[in-house]
Amino acid sequence: MRVAVFSTKPYDQEFFRATNSAFGHELVFFEARLNSQTASLAKGYPAVCVFVNDDLNARVLLMLQRSGTRLIALRCAGYNNVDLQTASELEMTVARVPAYSPQAVAEHTLGLILAAARRLHKSYNRVREGNFSLDGLLGMDIAGKVAGVIGTGKIGRLVAKRLLAFECQVVAFDLMEEPELVAAGVEYLTREEIFRRSDIITLHCPLVPATRHLINEESLALMKRGVMLVNTSRGALVDTRPVIRALKSGKIGALALDVYEEEADLFFEDLSNQVIQDDAFMRMLTFPNVIITGHQAFFTHHAMEHISRQTLENIAQFERGEVPAGLIRWEDIRGGSA
Repeated sequence: MRVAVFSTKPYDQEFFRATNSAFGHELVFFEARLNSQTASLAKGYPAVCVFVNDDLNARVLLMLQRSGTRLIALRCAGYNNVDLQTASELEMTVARVPAYSPQAVAEHTLGLILAAARRLHKSYNRVREGNFSLDGLLGMDIAGKVAGVIGTGKIGRLVAKRLLAFECQVVAFDLMEEPELVAAGVEYLTREEIFRRSDIITLHCPLVPATRHLINEESLALMKRGVMLVNTSRGALVDTRPVIRALKSGKIGALALDVYEEEADLFFEDLSNQVIQDDAFMRMLTFPNVIITGHQAFFTHHAMEHISRQTLENIAQFERGEVPAGLIRWEDIRGGSA
Protein backbone atom coordinates (compact mmCIF):
# COMPACT_ATOMS: atom_id res chain seq x y z
CA MET A 1 0.00 0.00 0.00
CA ARG A 2 1.15 3.55 -0.70
CA VAL A 3 1.67 5.34 2.61
CA ALA A 4 2.51 8.98 3.41
CA VAL A 5 4.60 8.94 6.60
CA PHE A 6 4.57 12.28 8.42
CA SER A 7 6.76 13.76 11.19
CA THR A 8 9.69 11.55 10.28
CA LYS A 9 13.22 11.80 11.60
CA PRO A 10 16.23 9.84 10.32
CA TYR A 11 15.69 7.15 12.97
CA ASP A 12 12.05 6.68 11.89
CA GLN A 13 13.12 6.18 8.30
CA GLU A 14 15.88 3.77 9.31
CA PHE A 15 13.59 1.47 11.29
CA PHE A 16 10.64 1.64 8.92
CA ARG A 17 12.77 0.94 5.84
CA ALA A 18 14.40 -2.05 7.52
CA THR A 19 11.09 -3.48 8.71
CA ASN A 20 9.29 -2.78 5.44
CA SER A 21 11.49 -5.29 3.61
CA ALA A 22 9.09 -7.94 4.93
CA PHE A 23 5.96 -6.02 3.88
CA GLY A 24 6.68 -4.24 0.61
CA HIS A 25 4.64 -1.09 1.23
CA GLU A 26 5.46 2.05 -0.74
CA LEU A 27 6.55 4.40 2.01
CA VAL A 28 7.01 8.09 1.25
CA PHE A 29 8.54 10.03 4.13
CA PHE A 30 7.75 13.64 5.00
CA GLU A 31 9.57 15.55 7.72
CA ALA A 32 6.63 17.93 8.06
CA ARG A 33 3.94 17.41 10.65
CA LEU A 34 0.48 16.61 9.36
CA ASN A 35 -1.94 19.50 9.80
CA SER A 36 -4.28 21.60 7.68
CA GLN A 37 -1.32 23.26 5.93
CA THR A 38 0.38 19.98 4.97
CA ALA A 39 -2.58 17.66 4.41
CA SER A 40 -2.36 18.25 0.66
CA LEU A 41 0.90 16.27 0.65
CA ALA A 42 -1.18 13.14 1.28
CA LYS A 43 -3.26 13.51 -1.88
CA GLY A 44 -3.57 10.13 -3.58
CA TYR A 45 -2.27 8.15 -0.59
CA PRO A 46 -4.78 5.58 0.72
CA ALA A 47 -2.95 5.57 4.08
CA VAL A 48 -1.13 8.09 6.22
CA CYS A 49 1.20 7.19 9.07
CA VAL A 50 1.35 9.76 11.87
CA PHE A 51 2.90 10.41 15.28
CA VAL A 52 1.97 12.16 18.54
CA ASN A 53 2.21 15.78 17.38
CA ASP A 54 0.39 15.42 14.08
CA ASP A 55 -2.98 17.19 14.19
CA LEU A 56 -5.84 15.14 12.79
CA ASN A 57 -8.76 17.40 13.62
CA ALA A 58 -12.06 17.36 11.75
CA ARG A 59 -10.83 19.70 9.03
CA VAL A 60 -7.68 17.70 8.36
CA LEU A 61 -9.58 14.42 8.29
CA LEU A 62 -12.07 15.82 5.79
CA MET A 63 -9.20 17.00 3.59
CA LEU A 64 -7.57 13.57 3.76
CA GLN A 65 -10.81 11.74 3.04
CA ARG A 66 -11.54 13.90 0.02
CA SER A 67 -8.07 13.23 -1.38
CA GLY A 68 -8.38 9.46 -1.07
CA THR A 69 -7.05 8.55 2.36
CA ARG A 70 -8.92 5.71 4.07
CA LEU A 71 -6.51 4.61 6.82
CA ILE A 72 -4.90 6.59 9.66
CA ALA A 73 -2.01 4.50 10.99
CA LEU A 74 -0.76 5.86 14.31
CA ARG A 75 2.78 4.78 15.19
CA CYS A 76 2.09 5.40 18.88
CA ALA A 77 -0.31 4.31 21.59
CA GLY A 78 -2.07 7.63 22.23
CA TYR A 79 -4.87 8.85 19.99
CA ASN A 80 -5.90 12.14 21.62
CA ASN A 81 -4.66 14.03 18.52
CA VAL A 82 -7.27 12.35 16.30
CA ASP A 83 -10.94 13.38 16.07
CA LEU A 84 -12.24 9.83 16.27
CA GLN A 85 -15.88 10.80 15.93
CA THR A 86 -15.22 12.60 12.65
CA ALA A 87 -13.05 9.72 11.42
CA SER A 88 -15.93 7.32 12.13
CA GLU A 89 -18.45 9.54 10.34
CA LEU A 90 -16.11 9.70 7.33
CA GLU A 91 -15.71 5.90 7.45
CA MET A 92 -11.96 6.20 7.92
CA THR A 93 -10.14 3.44 9.77
CA VAL A 94 -7.84 4.43 12.65
CA ALA A 95 -5.26 1.98 14.02
CA ARG A 96 -2.53 2.39 16.62
CA VAL A 97 0.28 0.53 18.35
CA PRO A 98 -1.25 -0.01 21.80
CA ALA A 99 1.75 -1.53 23.61
CA TYR A 100 5.03 -1.13 21.76
CA SER A 101 7.30 -1.36 24.80
CA PRO A 102 5.75 -0.80 28.21
CA GLN A 103 9.08 -1.83 29.74
CA ALA A 104 10.88 1.07 28.06
CA VAL A 105 8.53 3.67 29.51
CA ALA A 106 8.45 2.01 32.92
CA GLU A 107 12.25 1.89 33.09
CA HIS A 108 12.52 5.53 32.03
CA THR A 109 10.02 6.45 34.73
CA LEU A 110 12.15 4.77 37.37
CA GLY A 111 15.21 6.49 35.94
CA LEU A 112 13.53 9.87 36.34
CA ILE A 113 12.45 9.07 39.90
CA LEU A 114 16.00 8.07 40.85
CA ALA A 115 17.53 11.07 39.09
CA ALA A 116 15.11 13.47 40.81
CA ALA A 117 15.54 11.83 44.21
CA ARG A 118 19.36 11.98 44.07
CA ARG A 119 19.79 15.17 41.98
CA LEU A 120 21.75 13.21 39.37
CA HIS A 121 21.18 15.81 36.65
CA LYS A 122 22.77 18.49 38.84
CA SER A 123 25.71 16.36 39.95
CA TYR A 124 26.46 15.29 36.37
CA ASN A 125 26.82 18.90 35.26
CA ARG A 126 28.86 19.85 38.34
CA VAL A 127 31.43 17.11 37.92
CA ARG A 128 31.91 18.00 34.26
CA GLU A 129 32.85 21.48 35.43
CA GLY A 130 35.24 20.20 38.10
CA ASN A 131 32.87 20.99 40.96
CA PHE A 132 32.79 18.11 43.44
CA SER A 133 30.94 19.91 46.22
CA LEU A 134 27.94 18.08 47.70
CA ASP A 135 26.16 21.26 48.77
CA GLY A 136 22.67 21.30 47.28
CA LEU A 137 22.76 17.62 46.29
CA LEU A 138 21.16 16.18 49.42
CA GLY A 139 18.82 13.47 48.19
CA MET A 140 16.16 11.20 49.60
CA ASP A 141 15.78 7.45 49.91
CA ILE A 142 12.80 6.15 47.98
CA ALA A 143 12.69 2.98 50.07
CA GLY A 144 9.92 3.33 52.60
CA LYS A 145 8.19 6.15 50.74
CA VAL A 146 4.54 6.03 49.70
CA ALA A 147 4.46 5.91 45.91
CA GLY A 148 1.15 6.65 44.20
CA VAL A 149 0.61 5.20 40.72
CA ILE A 150 -2.30 6.76 38.85
CA GLY A 151 -3.29 4.38 36.07
CA THR A 152 -2.34 0.71 36.27
CA GLY A 153 -2.50 -0.35 32.66
CA LYS A 154 0.49 -2.07 31.07
CA ILE A 155 2.97 0.69 31.93
CA GLY A 156 1.58 1.64 35.33
CA ARG A 157 1.53 -2.01 36.36
CA LEU A 158 5.23 -2.39 35.53
CA VAL A 159 6.09 0.84 37.35
CA ALA A 160 4.21 -0.36 40.44
CA LYS A 161 6.13 -3.65 40.44
CA ARG A 162 9.45 -1.84 40.16
CA LEU A 163 8.56 0.52 42.99
CA LEU A 164 7.68 -2.49 45.15
CA ALA A 165 11.14 -3.87 44.38
CA PHE A 166 12.57 -0.59 45.71
CA GLU A 167 10.67 -1.25 48.95
CA CYS A 168 8.16 1.54 48.46
CA GLN A 169 4.66 1.33 49.87
CA VAL A 170 2.72 1.41 46.61
CA VAL A 171 -0.82 2.76 46.37
CA ALA A 172 -2.71 3.05 43.12
CA PHE A 173 -5.79 4.41 41.39
CA ASP A 174 -7.56 3.01 38.35
CA LEU A 175 -11.13 2.43 37.28
CA MET A 176 -10.45 -1.30 37.62
CA GLU A 177 -8.17 -2.92 40.16
CA GLU A 178 -5.40 -5.21 38.90
CA PRO A 179 -5.60 -8.47 40.92
CA GLU A 180 -1.90 -9.21 40.36
CA LEU A 181 -0.93 -5.91 41.99
CA VAL A 182 -3.34 -6.36 44.88
CA ALA A 183 -1.82 -9.79 45.53
CA ALA A 184 1.64 -8.19 45.51
CA GLY A 185 0.62 -5.68 48.18
CA VAL A 186 -0.54 -2.66 46.20
CA GLU A 187 -3.45 -0.84 47.85
CA TYR A 188 -6.04 0.78 45.59
CA LEU A 189 -7.33 4.16 46.77
CA THR A 190 -9.32 7.08 45.40
CA ARG A 191 -7.38 9.73 43.50
CA GLU A 192 -7.90 12.16 46.37
CA GLU A 193 -6.39 9.66 48.82
CA ILE A 194 -3.45 9.12 46.46
CA PHE A 195 -2.83 12.87 46.40
CA ARG A 196 -3.01 13.15 50.19
CA ARG A 197 -0.86 10.15 51.12
CA SER A 198 1.85 9.89 48.48
CA ASP A 199 5.44 11.07 48.71
CA ILE A 200 5.87 10.23 45.00
CA ILE A 201 3.09 10.49 42.42
CA THR A 202 3.60 9.05 38.95
CA LEU A 203 1.05 9.39 36.14
CA HIS A 204 0.24 6.57 33.71
CA CYS A 205 -3.27 7.26 32.49
CA PRO A 206 -4.55 8.21 29.02
CA LEU A 207 -5.46 11.77 28.10
CA VAL A 208 -9.24 11.98 27.91
CA PRO A 209 -11.56 14.83 28.94
CA ALA A 210 -11.84 13.41 32.47
CA THR A 211 -8.05 13.37 32.98
CA ARG A 212 -7.09 16.63 31.30
CA HIS A 213 -5.28 18.79 33.90
CA LEU A 214 -5.64 16.04 36.46
CA ILE A 215 -2.82 17.82 38.26
CA ASN A 216 -4.25 21.26 38.94
CA GLU A 217 -4.64 23.84 41.70
CA GLU A 218 -7.13 21.68 43.61
CA SER A 219 -5.25 18.40 43.41
CA LEU A 220 -1.95 20.09 44.32
CA ALA A 221 -3.58 21.56 47.41
CA LEU A 222 -4.28 18.02 48.65
CA MET A 223 -0.68 16.85 48.29
CA LYS A 224 2.05 16.65 50.90
CA ARG A 225 4.56 19.44 51.02
CA GLY A 226 7.67 18.31 49.13
CA VAL A 227 5.90 15.72 46.98
CA MET A 228 7.69 14.34 43.91
CA LEU A 229 5.57 14.50 40.73
CA VAL A 230 6.44 12.39 37.69
CA ASN A 231 4.73 12.36 34.29
CA THR A 232 5.75 10.05 31.44
CA SER A 233 2.23 9.70 30.04
CA ARG A 234 0.61 12.70 28.35
CA GLY A 235 1.60 16.32 28.84
CA ALA A 236 -1.87 17.76 29.29
CA LEU A 237 -2.48 15.64 32.38
CA VAL A 238 -0.57 18.43 34.13
CA ASP A 239 -1.64 22.07 34.27
CA THR A 240 1.74 23.77 34.01
CA ARG A 241 1.16 27.15 35.67
CA PRO A 242 -0.18 25.81 39.00
CA VAL A 243 2.76 23.40 39.00
CA ILE A 244 5.18 26.32 38.63
CA ARG A 245 3.53 28.05 41.57
CA ALA A 246 3.80 24.81 43.58
CA LEU A 247 7.50 24.60 42.75
CA LYS A 248 8.02 28.19 43.92
CA SER A 249 6.22 27.57 47.19
CA GLY A 250 7.97 24.27 47.90
CA LYS A 251 4.78 22.25 47.67
CA ILE A 252 6.41 20.23 44.90
CA GLY A 253 9.83 19.05 46.07
CA ALA A 254 10.84 17.47 42.76
CA LEU A 255 9.33 17.44 39.28
CA ALA A 256 10.29 14.91 36.59
CA LEU A 257 8.68 15.15 33.15
CA ASP A 258 9.10 13.36 29.84
CA VAL A 259 6.03 15.05 28.35
CA TYR A 260 4.69 18.60 28.33
CA GLU A 261 1.30 19.95 27.33
CA GLU A 262 2.76 22.41 24.81
CA GLU A 263 5.50 20.11 23.58
CA ALA A 264 4.42 20.13 19.92
CA ASP A 265 6.53 23.22 19.18
CA LEU A 266 9.52 21.98 21.17
CA PHE A 267 10.11 18.26 21.37
CA PHE A 268 11.84 16.20 18.67
CA GLU A 269 13.55 19.33 17.29
CA ASP A 270 17.02 20.85 17.80
CA LEU A 271 16.31 24.34 19.11
CA SER A 272 19.71 24.86 20.73
CA ASN A 273 20.50 27.88 18.55
CA GLN A 274 17.10 29.52 18.96
CA VAL A 275 15.40 31.61 21.61
CA ILE A 276 12.64 29.39 22.95
CA GLN A 277 9.44 31.41 23.21
CA ASP A 278 7.59 29.17 25.68
CA ASP A 279 7.99 31.13 28.92
CA ALA A 280 6.32 28.51 31.13
CA PHE A 281 8.62 25.75 29.90
CA MET A 282 11.71 27.90 30.30
CA ARG A 283 10.60 28.90 33.81
CA MET A 284 10.45 25.24 34.82
CA LEU A 285 14.01 24.72 33.62
CA THR A 286 15.24 27.35 36.09
CA PHE A 287 14.33 25.21 39.11
CA PRO A 288 17.16 23.03 40.46
CA ASN A 289 14.68 20.30 41.44
CA VAL A 290 13.21 19.85 37.95
CA ILE A 291 14.38 17.29 35.40
CA ILE A 292 12.81 17.17 31.93
CA THR A 293 13.50 14.79 29.07
CA GLY A 294 12.10 15.35 25.58
CA HIS A 295 9.50 12.59 25.14
CA GLN A 296 12.16 9.90 24.98
CA ALA A 297 10.72 7.34 27.41
CA PHE A 298 9.60 5.14 24.51
CA PHE A 299 12.83 5.52 22.57
CA THR A 300 14.68 2.20 22.68
CA HIS A 301 15.87 -0.09 19.91
CA HIS A 302 13.34 -2.75 20.87
CA ALA A 303 10.47 -0.26 20.97
CA MET A 304 11.29 1.25 17.58
CA GLU A 305 11.42 -2.21 16.01
CA HIS A 306 8.06 -3.10 17.51
CA ILE A 307 6.46 0.22 16.53
CA SER A 308 7.52 -0.13 12.89
CA ARG A 309 6.49 -3.78 12.71
CA GLN A 310 3.06 -3.31 14.29
CA THR A 311 2.33 -0.16 12.27
CA LEU A 312 3.18 -1.85 8.99
CA GLU A 313 1.21 -4.94 10.01
CA ASN A 314 -1.85 -2.76 10.71
CA ILE A 315 -1.49 -1.30 7.21
CA ALA A 316 -1.07 -4.76 5.64
CA GLN A 317 -4.15 -6.10 7.45
CA PHE A 318 -6.22 -3.14 6.27
CA GLU A 319 -4.98 -3.65 2.70
CA ARG A 320 -6.06 -7.31 2.84
CA GLY A 321 -9.53 -6.31 4.01
CA GLU A 322 -8.92 -7.56 7.54
CA VAL A 323 -9.49 -5.76 10.83
CA PRO A 324 -6.16 -4.21 11.93
CA ALA A 325 -4.93 -5.54 15.26
CA GLY A 326 -4.59 -1.97 16.54
CA LEU A 327 -8.03 -0.79 15.41
CA ILE A 328 -9.60 2.03 17.44
CA ARG A 329 -13.39 2.10 17.36
CA TRP A 330 -15.12 5.37 18.14
CA GLU A 331 -18.06 3.40 19.54
CA ASP A 332 -15.79 1.78 22.12
CA ILE A 333 -14.17 5.07 23.11
CA ARG A 334 -17.52 6.82 23.38
CA GLY A 335 -18.92 3.94 25.38
CA GLY A 336 -16.01 4.07 27.82
CA SER A 337 -14.76 0.53 27.19
CA ALA A 338 -11.34 1.56 25.93
